Order: sequence, then structure tokens, then C-alpha cells
Amino acid sequence: MSKKQVTHDNWGYPPFNRESFQNIQGLFPTARLKRGSGPASDIPMNLHSIEAVEFDNLEGNKQSIRQMLDATYTDAFLVLQDGALIHEEYMNNMGPDSLHLLNSVTKSFVGMLTGILYEKGIIDPDKNVSDYVPEFKDTVFSETKLQHALDMSAAVEYGEDYSDPQADFWHETAVVGWRPHLVNAETPSTLFDYALSLQSKEQLDGEKYHYRTVLTNIVAMAIERATGERCQDLIEKHIWQKLRPEQDAAIVVDKTGFPYVGAGMNACARDLARFGLMLLNDGNYNGQQIVPASWIKSTREGDEGYKQRFAESAYGMMLPGGHYMNQVWVMNIDTMLCIGIHGQTIYINQNNGVVIVKLSSFPESSDDFLFATSFLAVDAISEYLTK
Repeated sequence: MSKKQVTHDNWGYPPFNRESFQNIQGLFPTARLKRGSGPASDIPMNLHSIEAVEFDNLEGNKQSIRQMLDATYTDAFLVLQDGALIHEEYMNNMGPDSLHLLNSVTKSFVGMLTGILYEKGIIDPDKNVSDYVPEFKDTVFSETKLQHALDMSAAVEYGEDYSDPQADFWHETAVVGWRPHLVNAETPSTLFDYALSLQSKEQLDGEKYHYRTVLTNIVAMAIERATGERCQDLIEKHIWQKLRPEQDAAIVVDKTGFPYVGAGMNACARDLARFGLMLLNDGNYNGQQIVPASWIKSTREGDEGYKQRFAESAYGMMLPGGHYMNQVWVMNIDTMLCIGIHGQTIYINQNNGVVIVKLSSFPESSDDFLFATSFLAVDAISEYLTK
């Protein structure tokens, strides 16, 4: 497929997304997250085959890891145990230095940045977002605490049904050029103006769990006001450079340079593995505490309120017994997930010491069958490695 075939109109649809997800910087304005100077942090190699791993798929049949990788539009697949890389594979013309769109895996970087700033006394999750962004005082976000936004339990009405081409999510992406056919004379010109344009509530703040991308952008707006710095610069300084990555990262920005932290980050698979290893080690990596251990511990543990709200949501059946907190999905106290549409995943199992990175280009934004197949496979690999 020629790159000339990929356009702003078709980039997010199959088959064009198989190419475009590795070429976002050529399609949209982005900001760089510079890796910094010096050598990349070492990831020891202990490569060996995982081809023998099989799992029971949703149809009750045995499926191999090879079959899973081929069936789920895989672009990159890395498996690490106890800090060592034991399997690394690239498909669809991707390589170790290729950047790939992360979609909502981006959100987890914002969640961890918030924990860093909280420990430094710069931001307080129990304060209202409007305490940091006064323009929100007379809006649907007037009583929204920063923690409500972090946990997707705020009051704002916002539809994120990816199968609905008119969903609020797609209208918000139109602001950064992702759905140009949705742009009209009334389309807000910035992500901030988009947030201000929302006028309805669907619940009380903190009442229910409902995944809404706009809430991550709200967190970033509060962070920028509290610090006086760009959110992308803060992620670069407090997380990215401390991982000592191999590559720069990039993030899509709106007309003002505000980063689309809901879904717009791009990075290579090995550097995502470093982020996963940092989470695995309760925020410690390269001999330094990057994210407070207490922040990751509380994220993993949640509480019964988190678990109940999640169980009662549309996602309750996807991760039974799980919850969502601080922009991270939690399967159980030992296992965290960073997830993005079209099949982006970082799997972190503290009990088994396993980190798995899977970058994909599913044809559809949210394909429950492909996601479930991927999750069954990574669980099977994790169990296999502990035998």
C-alpha cells in the first residue's frame, strides 16, 4: 500500500490504519518528547521461544500465540520477565525504532504524572478542577474533583461509543484533525474550547464509572494551570527522560500546542516496555523513584467503591473483579493494564514479574473479540513463564 493512499480523511479506517498508525507525525501536528542525552537504559536479553504456549480461545478451541498474533493485526509484540526481554517480534513493516500511535495508553502517562505532581505538593486530586481552571466554575465541571476526572466518574455527559460516527469522542478528535468530515462552523478550535462547549450532566460527580476521554484532557488542563508548564514538557521531564528511552516520543497537539493526552501519544515498543517495567517495580526504574510507590499501590488496590462502580458499568464483564483508577485499568491487585483502542496494550503482572507490550492496528476501534483474544493470550504467557 502506497503512503500516498493515506489521507486525513481515511487514516483512521481499515486498511489505511495499518500504515497510518506508524506515520502520525506525517499526518498531524505533534510535539516531541525528547529522549535526552546519554545511552538508553539497558534491557537485558534472554530471548527464547514462546511458540509452545497455547490457550483456550473464546470458541473453546486451542489457539497458539502465533495464531493470535496473526489474527489480531499485531504490529509489535514484546514479552519481558524479571526485567529481561524474552520475546520481541515486529510485523506489518514495524521495527524497534518505529513510533506507533498509542491511543488511550497515553492516558496512563497523565495518570502517573499526576501522582508525581501530587507528591511534590503541586496538585491535589481532592480539589475541584475549577480550582485550577477558573473558567470551569460555571460549567458542567464546576463540582468535578480532579480525582473524579482521573477515575472517569465525573458528571459530564459525553458519549464514547466508538461505533457511533457522531459520538462526542469523534467530535472531540475532530478538533485535532482526526475526523475532518465532522468539522463545521460550530466546531471548537481548541480542546479547551471543546471542554467548555459541553453543557449537560449525565450523573452526579463520583456516582458512576463511565469512560470518557475528555476527562483526561481536563486533568492535563488543570496540570498546566497548576505548573505553568506544557503537559508534554512535564511528561518529558518527569517520566520520559527518566526512563532513559531509546527514542523520542511524539504527541498530537491542537492549534494552541495543547497535547491531545486522551489518545495522541506515539512511541516505540521497547520504550513502552520501559514504562511497563517502571510500573511493575512500583514506580522505580534506573535506580530512581520516578512515580511514587504509594500512588501505584493505591491505584492497584482501589477500594470497594471503585470495584462496585466498575462492576456496574458497561466494562464490568470485560474485567470481572477489576476497577479503573488514575487512568489505569486494574484486573486484580497484581495486574495492571494500559489500554488503547485498535489493540494497544501494556500488561503488567507484578506477581509473575511479567510485562507484555502489544501494539496493533485492529480494523475497528473497539473489537471485543480481538481484545479478549489478546488478553487470554497474554494471561496464558504470564502463567506459562511461572511454571
